[in-house]
Parts: sequence; C-alpha cells; structure tokens
Amino acid sequence: MALAAPFLVLAFVTFLLPLGSLLHESLFLPTPTLAHYERAVTAPVYLRVMLRTLRIAAIVTVLALLLAWPLALVMARSTGLKLAILVASVLLPLWTSVLVRTYAWMVLLQKNGVINQMLMASGLVDEPLKLLYTETAVVIAMSHVLLPFMVLPIYSALRGIPDDYSRAAQMLGASEWATFREVIFPLSLPGVTSGCLMVFLLALGFFVTPALIGGPQQMMIATLVSQQVREMLDWSFAGALVGVMLAFVLLLALIFKRAVRLDRFVGSA
Repeated sequence: MALAAPFLVLAFVTFLLPLGSLLHESLFLPTPTLAHYERAVTAPVYLRVMLRTLRIAAIVTVLALLLAWPLALVMARSTGLKLAILVASVLLPLWTSVLVRTYAWMVLLQKNGVINQMLMASGLVDEPLKLLYTETAVVIAMSHVLLPFMVLPIYSALRGIPDDYSRAAQMLGASEWATFREVIFPLSLPGVTSGCLMVFLLALGFFVTPALIGGPQQMMIATLVSQQVREMLDWSFAGALVGVMLAFVLLLALIFKRAVRLDRFVGSA
C-alpha cells in the first residue's frame, strides 16, 4: 500500500478532488438543487449533443474494431521483422501528439487538401468536396487516433490462443471459416470487449479532434463542457453535464463487468 501512496495522492489531487468539486457545484450552488441536471437531460439542444456524442463514439468503436481485428490477426501470426514493422506501425501514432495527428488530418481533408487534389486530378470530381468540418471527418480522424487502443488488446488475446486449437479443429473436419467462427473469434472476445470499452470511453471524452475537425453541428459533450466553462462561465451546469456522462460511464462499466463475469462462467461450464 505504501508503494501505491504516491499514485493515489496524485490521482486524488489531479482527478478526484477537481471532479468532486465540480459535481458539488452542480448540486449545491447557488443552493441545493437538481435544476442543472434537469436542464441537461430535458433541453433539446443538450440532448442532441449527448446523443451525437454517443452515436459518434459507437461508430468510431465499430469502425476501429473492423480495422483492428484483421490487423491484430496478422500481427498474431507474424514473427521477426514483419511483426516488428507491424508493431511499430501501431505504436508510432501513440508517440505522436494528438494535436499533430489532428492537424495532419486537417491538411488532408481541407478544401485544397491532398485528398481533394487527388480526386480532382483523377477526374472523379469537378470541384472540391466538403470533407472538413463534417461528422465523417470527425469519425475518420478519431478512429485513426484510437485504433491502437483497439489493436493491442485484441492482439494480446489472439497471441494467447495456442495454434493447436486451430489444427485440432481442422483435423476434426472444420473448415477455415468454421474454425474462425467457433474457435478463434470466441477466444478473442476478451480482447474485443476490452478494446471496445476502452475506445468507446475514450471517444466519449474526446476534445481536441472534434473541436478542430468538426464544426458547430458536430459539437460533442467535451466541447460543450469547455464552452460552458470558458465562454458561459456556468460551472454548475458544466458539472451537471459531467455528472450525467459520468453516471452513464459507470453504468456501462458495471454492464461490462457483468458481461465479463458471465463470459468466464460460460467458459468454465
């Protein structure tokens, strides 16, 4: 416990204390009230922002999963230099600032950016497409930034599956598709669920990428909280928004915990 004390103190000072202060303001300033929470969950404009945040987070999670699973499978079946190159390709974005990666996407997606220039040069379009400041741009950029958080858990799960399982299934007459469906994918589910939860939760609180690449119509909850604090100076309502999203995240974590327990129970039955 003593070894963990510095971390616990740091977590309390930098996370729990500010969060508790913000939630206290949302409930007790100027007087004890739930009006800020009622406003957060009933006003149509704020409901749209929350639903948009959930929708974008869900789309990013699905897209990251579709991109990450095949890549993780190739990594799990690779060795030597090929594996080193793949791992470096996944980890390299984590060593680059999110702000730098976001500006890179802005260069690619802007009206006179690389993608529009390529499309016009190939004759596919006659005029530049509006790619920047759209929900599609936000989803693509967020998926790129969060992809490593999906790849690594799935790769770890696939790496732990013995090759004997696939060979045994094929010796018993299973096709490659049946082996994947009945053996490989079910055994990778712990990594899939961990990666999905991590990406979804990170996407819910994403700030830099949606703020720079998305327009006012793509505002997400983190941008809304920042707007309430920096422009409206309404700390109490900002705390209510944080409280609503915190309650949702805790509920999701509890559901995930129950699902993992159920998966272990079924696996041991």
